[in-house]
Amino acid sequence: MKLSRNMTGWLNVTPLLAVLVPFFIVPILVVSVASVMQTDGYGGMFMDFTLGKYLDVATSALTYNLYFATIKFALLTLVFSAFIGFWVAYFLVFHVRSKLIAMGLFLVCTVPFWTSNIIRMISWIPLLGKEGLVNQALLGAGLIHQPLEFLLYSSFAVVVAYVHQLTIFMIVPIFNSMARIDKRVIEAALDAGAGRWDIMRMIVIPMSKSGIALGAIFVVSIVMGDFFVVKVMSGGGTASVVGAFYEDISVLQYPTAAASAVILTIIVMLMVAVILRVVDIRREITL
Repeated sequence: MKLSRNMTGWLNVTPLLAVLVPFFIVPILVVSVASVMQTDGYGGMFMDFTLGKYLDVATSALTYNLYFATIKFALLTLVFSAFIGFWVAYFLVFHVRSKLIAMGLFLVCTVPFWTSNIIRMISWIPLLGKEGLVNQALLGAGLIHQPLEFLLYSSFAVVVAYVHQLTIFMIVPIFNSMARIDKRVIEAALDAGAGRWDIMRMIVIPMSKSGIALGAIFVVSIVMGDFFVVKVMSGGGTASVVGAFYEDISVLQYPTAAASAVILTIIVMLMVAVILRVVDIRREITL
């Protein structure tokens, strides 16, 4: 009986292992091994166990600057996407009476994401450029006397592109969390004399924590692992961590790139652990 239960348990986790082992554990092990190897400078590597690459990466002033810039983009994107995603989800759940219309509007929110990320990102260039629609509208309204240069090829443009691309990753989990809130609880709070802000602060936000946390994990992980948006929207004026070890790969410095990748993975895991520490997603979902 005990043996059959053990076999049943292993059979239940087999699909998960079939995905995790080849697509997560094995690549991590390969990158970790590569990070302690040496390169001959021509694309070849040989085993010579050393932590020198980790020390080089960890003690470089450039590394700190790159991580500061990348974490800054991640936090700014998280704040703005969470703000937009929360209020969009709140409107769909609590202000749209018909569930059919709410689902229809929810699907409308996903329409822009049916196209390529690159196309959606590049679409901001004719809007934010010196001769773009935003500057032309502001000039025509007399609000400015010369085009705003910070709108494009700047940190501002990077954050705008990230928020545009990743807000949907906030809307979906927050919408799912809010949809599970019993409307009778809010009606009871209103009958008891609670104000709109009290309901928001004491009911809606606490019961949406799991969705906000899941969205935060998606946003932080994607921003920390991206470099193309930074490269294009900053005009090369800002670099990122991933962009740095992409350059290492292009010059065949595989051990250095692997060490950078391992450090980045650890930092992202720590950031996710902090989010999970603040919000116990498993407990929130099972409530």
